[in-house]
Amino acid sequence: MSSSMKKLHSLYTDKSGKGKLLAAPYVFWSAFFIIIPLCMILYYGVTDKTGAFTLQNITAIASIGHARAFWRSLLLSVVSTVICFLLAYPLAMILSGMKEKKHNFIILIFILPMWMNFLLRTLAWQTLLEKTGVINGILSFFKLPSLRIINTPYAIVLGMVYNFLPFMVLPLYNALSKIDENVINAAKDLGANKIQTFFRVIMPLSIPGIISGVTMVFVPALTTFVISTLLGGSKVLLIGNVIEQEFTQASNWHLGSGLSIVLMIFIILNMIVSALLDKED
Repeated sequence: MSSSMKKLHSLYTDKSGKGKLLAAPYVFWSAFFIIIPLCMILYYGVTDKTGAFTLQNITAIASIGHARAFWRSLLLSVVSTVICFLLAYPLAMILSGMKEKKHNFIILIFILPMWMNFLLRTLAWQTLLEKTGVINGILSFFKLPSLRIINTPYAIVLGMVYNFLPFMVLPLYNALSKIDENVINAAKDLGANKIQTFFRVIMPLSIPGIISGVTMVFVPALTTFVISTLLGGSKVLLIGNVIEQEFTQASNWHLGSGLSIVLMIFIILNMIVSALLDKED
């Protein structure tokens, strides 16, 4: 090891506190862009316009309109997560069984759209699904009935699945690629068929990847408002749209913060359940 590498290693391993200076930029970033905004949300969420303490902003989630938007968001996010899982697991298994050169190339192609801006990808689907869009244009050319998907929950689910599918594939692929082939061969030698091997060996060993993938898809799907705005229009409101409108249109930061607190509590509960199920990670 060179002298420069030894100095760098000593900075990271120095127990006197000098090595902690390397974490200063991250601490500043976390405090300025995470902790302080969260404290502001908490403050606005439990106060009214006069600054007095109140819980009305939080309990407003029980109103008919807000509760309907919340449960609709929950339903669509669960449906999107399930579809992503059903599509991603077979693909991850195929990739994990390929040679390294081939599956690296396929993964690159698969995540290539993620290099494009999230908003542009969603706008592309809006162009494809609208009444005079590309898909209906092709259908009309072949004298087929047009599809009316835009501004419906189906369009929102399609947009969620398209945007969040890679976040399900990569954790599953990572977990499946780490499974030792000798374990699978041992199960076959003991008389297990393909179905038994899958449900008793492969799937249990891939649970960490399943939990990570479900979390990475469910959380952004529950909180999204861009996809529902572009693909759902004003006809399908999710809780993310309600919060966004309270901040930008109604200028009611207190109510928007209160609803955000409810959403954060629900997400934290989901993270706790995931941590309990996946104790190793």
